[in-house]
Amino acid sequence: MFALILKRIGAAALIMVILTGVLFWLQQFATGDPIRTRLGAGASQEVVDATREQLGLNDPLPVQYGRFLAGVVQGDLGVSLRTGRPVQTDLAMFIPATAELTITAFGIALIMAVLFAVASAMRWPGGRVFRALLTVGGAIPSFLVAIAGIIVFYKYLGWLPATGRSSVSGAPDGPTGLLTLDALVHGRFDVLSNAWTHLLLPATVLALAPALAIGRVLRSSILTTLTSDHIRTARVVGLNEMSIVTRHVVRNSVGPALSMAGLQLGLMFAAVLVVESVFAWPGLGQYVALSIPVDDFPAIAGVVLLLATGYVVINTVVDILQAAADPRIAL
Repeated sequence: MFALILKRIGAAALIMVILTGVLFWLQQFATGDPIRTRLGAGASQEVVDATREQLGLNDPLPVQYGRFLAGVVQGDLGVSLRTGRPVQTDLAMFIPATAELTITAFGIALIMAVLFAVASAMRWPGGRVFRALLTVGGAIPSFLVAIAGIIVFYKYLGWLPATGRSSVSGAPDGPTGLLTLDALVHGRFDVLSNAWTHLLLPATVLALAPALAIGRVLRSSILTTLTSDHIRTARVVGLNEMSIVTRHVVRNSVGPALSMAGLQLGLMFAAVLVVESVFAWPGLGQYVALSIPVDDFPAIAGVVLLLATGYVVINTVVDILQAAADPRIAL
């Protein structure tokens, strides 16, 4: 088991080193000039050349990559060409909004996945309708679902807002940066209610595809468990169906679904950027959207590294937990 953990951690570290190399290579072949973007179009060529020399951009590429990799290890992601602030400072400002949206969406995804799996496996009334809606929603690209959601629930029905985190003035901005939690800490239930209405639509859009993937795996596992001997025995001794499902079926079927949940949580890091752009959510997606038109490569690379690190860490932890739960995996 210890050897497996070391192997997984080593593989994760190797992946991150390769990723930094790819990002560094892309930066070298980018069409824009970061120094010209940083200094402005009116800067003279002499000032541009002096700045390039000062920043070490005339050094050999291996030297520049070593410096870039050392900075990443130390948490130094460079300076944003757009904001003029360290990228890590910008990320700290935008991460809470993205984290709040992702956590909420993941919770919604788990709820919908369980409903999808249990309702379809147990053939509950209305299960087919829910399964059809979730299948259609999960199969359509998230940006199309987001646009459709805005048109239906904001423009025509007027039930939910379309953009932003809150429309209440004077909303608290600390201590966690998670607006719903901060509102609860400060006793601002008006902000809490308003923040939830803003969260519901983008979080549901983000949750559809993961819910479908997790639900399918859980449904397959439930159907397999339902044919096992101990379930037949539970029915023979007279246990009611709800007790069998909650105490025996779901509990013994959740393992494969947890593995899929870990994978889907990592994949949500990519989808969240698209969803945030559609809903003008002030998170990492909006930060990237504003950085791309001005060729702010340090900001773009910082977001990619952050999300990739989260993805790799989550999948590494899932692999280790799977091996801990089933020793056959370690072999």
